[in-house]
Amino acid sequence: MSQIDVSQFGKVGVLLGGRSAEREISLLSGNGVLSALQAAGVDAHPFDPGLYSQDTVLSALAAQQFERVFIALHGRWGEDGTLQGALEQMGIPYTGSGVMASAMAMDKVYTKRIWMSHLQTNQTGSDHAPTLTTPRFMLAESLAQLSAAVREIGLPLAVKPAREGSSIGFSCVQQESELAAAWQTAAQHDRDVLVEEFVAGREFTVAILGTGEQARALPIVEIVAPEGNYDYQHKYFTDDTQYLCPAPLSAALTTHIQAMALAAFHALGCSGWARVDVLLREHDQQPYLLEINTSPGMTSHSLVPMAAQAAGLSYQALCLQILASARLQLKPAHDEALS
Repeated sequence: MSQIDVSQFGKVGVLLGGRSAEREISLLSGNGVLSALQAAGVDAHPFDPGLYSQDTVLSALAAQQFERVFIALHGRWGEDGTLQGALEQMGIPYTGSGVMASAMAMDKVYTKRIWMSHLQTNQTGSDHAPTLTTPRFMLAESLAQLSAAVREIGLPLAVKPAREGSSIGFSCVQQESELAAAWQTAAQHDRDVLVEEFVAGREFTVAILGTGEQARALPIVEIVAPEGNYDYQHKYFTDDTQYLCPAPLSAALTTHIQAMALAAFHALGCSGWARVDVLLREHDQQPYLLEINTSPGMTSHSLVPMAAQAAGLSYQALCLQILASARLQLKPAHDEALS
């Protein structure tokens, strides 16, 4: 990548913290990004929406007069399209996906529906695009519907809030006696609960950088968690989890999983950057898409910086590249021609 002129960015806001269940992780991500940008000479400043009331947060943000923002918020009110819509109205270019893609990607149920219905053709009309396979699932809005999923899908089941990240509210149900506790754990975070076929196998993640035809998949990371339990604690606060990057896969399987992740990114209309989580089924080596994160973590334990490092891109260079991609996405084409 060519040298980036940081003077083009002007006053930059790093949005961090927020009010979601992932606030703690967002503060870690945002402060990492902030330090990297400032070290590179960017006029970057922190802005924490969680420090303001809902009535005053947008006016406080407008008062900062940022010329662009790096979104390091995770979860609701930062990654779900609501903030993106506000920034579009305010005319402040931002990193990551636009309003619709952010909203769709935040909702695991709608993400899976799009992947399942997506016509498996690429932009040139080729029929060789990878199939966007994802585990069987149901939407549950009550414990009774969760119980019905046992008859429909079978055990074991993965149970999680439809709109939450960082494995918050996740349970693996091995027997019916565990359903009530799993329902309570998930439903305290979201009224909609995703009930998903539990796929036994290896866990991977694929970082995507870029937009449109320029988007590319970075080296795959394999996650080897203690007893296969990649929960909130093992993601961010222990050193027990192993990360293998590039993942030890055959060249053919590596290419296939990267192409699948890239197709999943495009199917939702994502842009800028994202991270796609994939499971490789143990008995037949079939990859399954789990979810996509449009504002991935940027902490010391995060996987996008790890993949970027394997591709020869430092943490600072990664932050600069993402910041350089900041844009408004709802601006009419004729306005761009006039500007």
